[in-house]
Amino acid sequence: MSKRIYLDYNATTPLSPEVRDFYVKELDRYANGSSLHEDGRLAAKDIETARAQVAALAHVQSEEIIFTSGGSESNNTVFNTMAELAKKKGRSVIVTTQIEHPCVMESSKRLASQFGLEVIYVPVDEYGVVRDREFDAALLKQPLLVSVMTANNEIGTIQHIKSLCSRAHAAGALFHTDAVQAAGKIPIDLADWDVDYATFSCHKIYGPKGVGALFVKKNAPLEPFIRGGHQEHGFRAGTYNGPAIAAYGLAAELALKGLDSYAAHTKALRTKLRDGLMARIPNIRINGHPEQVLPNTLDVSFPGAEGEAILLHLDLLGVDVSTGSACASGSLEPSHVLMAIGLGPELAHGSIRFSFGKYNTEADVDYILDKFPPVIENLRRMSTVKAQ
Repeated sequence: MSKRIYLDYNATTPLSPEVRDFYVKELDRYANGSSLHEDGRLAAKDIETARAQVAALAHVQSEEIIFTSGGSESNNTVFNTMAELAKKKGRSVIVTTQIEHPCVMESSKRLASQFGLEVIYVPVDEYGVVRDREFDAALLKQPLLVSVMTANNEIGTIQHIKSLCSRAHAAGALFHTDAVQAAGKIPIDLADWDVDYATFSCHKIYGPKGVGALFVKKNAPLEPFIRGGHQEHGFRAGTYNGPAIAAYGLAAELALKGLDSYAAHTKALRTKLRDGLMARIPNIRINGHPEQVLPNTLDVSFPGAEGEAILLHLDLLGVDVSTGSACASGSLEPSHVLMAIGLGPELAHGSIRFSFGKYNTEADVDYILDKFPPVIENLRRMSTVKAQ
């Protein structure tokens, strides 16, 4: 086929035409946003406009938003803060889950190996939902920080963040949520959830790469991750990437305005593909929660077929998908998320994530339902691992 079908929106999104046009114009706004002359003030004004737009998407105050390079930096900043805070607070336990993004998992490991903090990885059920009993048991250890992602990047399961945060606060802990995959797909209300920290990334909502945000609730402790300047009230040094930040603001504004239509559109496509695959391909498993799930995310296991082979065959058909977290591509290890929900190595290796976006159509789904089932049939026929 001449046109490729992109179904990897959880990995990254294209620039929307509106954001692209605005971004190109903003590139002429080259002055340093920290400069006091008129051109610098105009650049700073665009940055502050963007701060208000990003804050509106999360339902928080503008002054609670700090611009960063993306979700990974934002997450690392929070965990870096805990290394210092543990000494002051006399608390040395971090609670997170078994299905967090790799940057949270690696940051947790660093706190354990380099600073001696104890990290508790709370298990999830077969749908990827945090297990309440184990979560509450972990809180008995009086943690310093609890970190639970709002929605999982691989299986799309959404957590009850407000409830988890309330219980964490009752135990005296700070609460952080990685909201990178949730923003722009489901309503985000950080003020209502009462979280202390939340992380976001622009390139997941049809904006440029290399820019993101960290929400820090007023009076929540924070240590600078990048030092050297006064930018972002001294919490994030470095010359502002003004054009990208301004474009992020527009992307956030458009995401908030289109939230309902985006959810309806992607959910319809997800449902059509899910039902079509189940009708055409025997013995498959849909991963993630059946209802408490991102509207655009469909993770499917195909017993008897290997994920990398499926991905390559779809690539030849002109379809872009993922075998799991794009950040971990190249790893031969099975997805830690799929292992955590009880799949086992073989089934985890035979899983594909389809993630829809606003530019997908029903014709895209029809094409896959027509061309894809024979791929699985052929791969199963050649496989030495029989479908269970």
